[in-house]
Formats: sequence, structure tokens, C-alpha cells
Amino acid sequence: MRVLMVAPEATPFVKTGGLGDVLGALPAALQARGEQVAVVLPRYRTANVDAAERIWDYAELWIGPHRFAVSIDQVIIEGVRYFFIDCPPLYDRAGIYNESGVDYPDNHLRFAALAHAALFIARNIFRADVLHAHDWQSGLVALLLRERFAGDPTFFGSKTLLTIHNVGYQGNFPTSALPDLGLDSSLYHPEGIEFWGQVSFLKAGIVWSDAVNTVSPTYAREIQTPEYGFGFDGLLRSHAHKLSGILNGVDYHTWSPESDTHIAENYSVRDLSGKRACKQALLAEMDLPRNLNRPLIGIVSRFAEQKGLDLVAEIAAQLAQGDVALAVLGSGEIRFEDMFRHFHAVVPDKFGVSVGYNEGLAHRIEAGSDMFLMPSRYEPCGLNQIYSLRYGTPPIVRATGGLDDTVDQSTGFKFGEYAPAALWQAVRDAMGAWHDQTSWTERMKLGMAKNFSWDVAAAEYQRLYRSL
Repeated sequence: MRVLMVAPEATPFVKTGGLGDVLGALPAALQARGEQVAVVLPRYRTANVDAAERIWDYAELWIGPHRFAVSIDQVIIEGVRYFFIDCPPLYDRAGIYNESGVDYPDNHLRFAALAHAALFIARNIFRADVLHAHDWQSGLVALLLRERFAGDPTFFGSKTLLTIHNVGYQGNFPTSALPDLGLDSSLYHPEGIEFWGQVSFLKAGIVWSDAVNTVSPTYAREIQTPEYGFGFDGLLRSHAHKLSGILNGVDYHTWSPESDTHIAENYSVRDLSGKRACKQALLAEMDLPRNLNRPLIGIVSRFAEQKGLDLVAEIAAQLAQGDVALAVLGSGEIRFEDMFRHFHAVVPDKFGVSVGYNEGLAHRIEAGSDMFLMPSRYEPCGLNQIYSLRYGTPPIVRATGGLDDTVDQSTGFKFGEYAPAALWQAVRDAMGAWHDQTSWTERMKLGMAKNFSWDVAAAEYQRLYRSL
């Protein structure tokens, strides 16, 4: 099958979060399984596309009253064709979506242009059986296909899929965006593109796509509830017949204790001896006492309320008094950065803290910790808990989204209620279990044997494409 993906980011070109990782891995996994895959992306100023080849010099995109001249560049990696939309007035900027935390006011035009350009590519360069859009930035693809090109033989038989990576990001704009985008006012109603008095790109994708999926089966169910739906729960329930969940994969070439070049000593499920050396090295790096006889909990996280760090704050006193230490890496909201700095200053023998992003240290925390903490309020998929399983570092997670789908009681520890007492009980259970090293080793090995590779995820996407 010919699959054209449309997305705002992809590694190794540009990345702000997990979406970029997915678009850097899933296309190649599908290509390896025999599909023909291409990806459409904006050519941002900061995108790493120096080796791109120009394949289309000039095209006009009309978006409402606006005319944009674009060129199309191409990079091929592992057989996947990455098409970059070069339009300096829209994409030649210091940021991707915003600057200094303020969204660009013309983001509706910037990502409408992405959708228009993707359909131009589908008509002229890469005819697709499936147009696979990712998140709100690609939400107009299905709408434009069905409303503007319904009679175009190029798209006879073509189907559309929207993947929601995080329903909290919706691409909602003022009603003035409707004429600015050149969209007919007849589309603006509660069953169409209107969402609480705004124009919603994500809603457009949900309503007009042939299928919708999320990045884990549990998250697909959760977003149909008021607690997790961010206002979209009713809409998603009405489209439940075409909604499913496919768990993201991980890159075991990069994340494997057998070959990881970032860690002190390699190890495997057959020979775990190197993990002790990794713990010794991590304690030294985090300036913690070299005490191997108490459990070490790792945290690698974006510092945001979504990640459950307010719960960590509530149990900080118990952690400080308990027979345990923590190795923490992350950055984000200032209040949480300051919180962890404070914990380190007050109890330096219990809290080793590094504020910022450090790829190598992230690997060393996965390898050197005894257990890994992810108490998220919600988590569409999550990656670190999957890395932890492979590194023999049983996760302690809240039973939500992809965390619930990837961790069970034989490989880690889960709690349900979003409450400090529930988190503390799960931590206590893990600390108690750790002292029985025979059963703990068995738990480690069961987790290390799990397979959440991209090849598994790609097979699920193939089944979904063919079902369309």
C-alpha cells in the first residue's frame, strides 16, 4: 500500500515531543514490512534538512484570500520519502509553534498550508491509498479531501486516518479563522468544525476521517470520558465506531542495555551483573551516597502537572524519611524545577537532581535505577516505562493510558486513584518487593522479555489500513 503521512514534526529533522519520535520510527517500520511510505512536513528554519534535494520548484497554494508560493524538497531515509514544504513566510521562524511561550497568531494558516500541500503532493508526486494525518496540525487533510476533492479521480478509493497523540492539544481558533481559511460557513456547526464557539482543526480530523486512532488502547477508551476527553468526550463517543488504539513502539536499537553506549556496563536478561555497576556509577554521578543496599528510584520526565509531580511533592516527606533514594532528571515548569532543587538542597543524600535535558543521563538513570516512577495524571502512551521494562527497572505507574497497557503486576507496580496515599502505597509495595531479590530478579526478567518494538506497532497499523 502507498501511505502518505502528514505531520508537524519527525526525528531526526525536528522534534518537540513524542510525536516526532513516532514519525521518525513508524514510517521506516512500515517500509520494512513492504509498504510504500512518504511523510509531509513543513521546512522550518530549525529543521535539520541540509541534505534535502529540491524536487518541485514552484507551486501556488490558495488558502482563502491568501496566496502562498511553495517549493518541495525531499530526503530519503530507509526508503521513506520525506517531503518538506518550503514556504519562508510561514515556516522561516525561530520557533516551531510559538516563541517565548506565545503561539504564532497565524498557526491556522501555517498548518492549513501543510494540509493543502499534502494534497498537492498526493495529486502530483505520491498518489496514496491512505492519507494518515497526525494530531490537530494535520486535521484539515480529511476535510479538504472530502469537501474540495470529492470528485477528483486522484482520490477515488483513498482513505483517511487521523492519529490523536494527545487530545489536550486541539488547534482551536477564533471564528474569524473560517473565512481566513476559505472554508464554507456551512461547515461551521456542532456536527462539523465548530467547537464551543471556535474553529477546531482536531474536530475536523475526527469528523471527516474514515478512521481515528490513539497511541494506546486504554487511552482510546479514556478520551471518551469527561475526565480525559478535554471537552471532546461526547464527540468521540459519537464516533466510537471508527475509534481504536494502537500502542506506540520504541526503538530497541537505541534503548537496549545490551548495546547502550551511554551506560557504565552492558548487561542482558541472561547476565544481569552489569546492572549493579550501572547503579554504582549513577549514584556517583548524582552525588548520592554509594549505598547499594537501599532501592534507587529513577525519574526522567517533562516537569508538568500532567506527569503527576504534584503527587511526588505530597509524598516527599515520606520519601525523605524512607530507606530509598531518587535520581531525577527533567525540566519544564519552574515550580517543579524549583521543587526538586529544594528537595536536593534539604535532603541531598536522598534526592539526586539534574535540571535540564541530558540524553546520556536519561539512559544511565534507566540502567542504574532499581525502579522507575511515572505517576502521571494521564499518559496517552508513554515511553519511559517501556524503556524501564527493557532495562530491568520495574516501573511504578498510575494505571492510565499506555502505562496501564504496558505494565502489569508481574512486571511493575500500579495504582489507580490519583491521590498521594495511593502513590505512596505503590512505592512502599515496590520497596518491600525489592528486598526479596530472588522474586525481584524474576520480575526484572519478565519485563525485559516484553516486546513493544515498532515492528509490532507497524503490523497493527497495516491491519488498520487494510480494514479501510
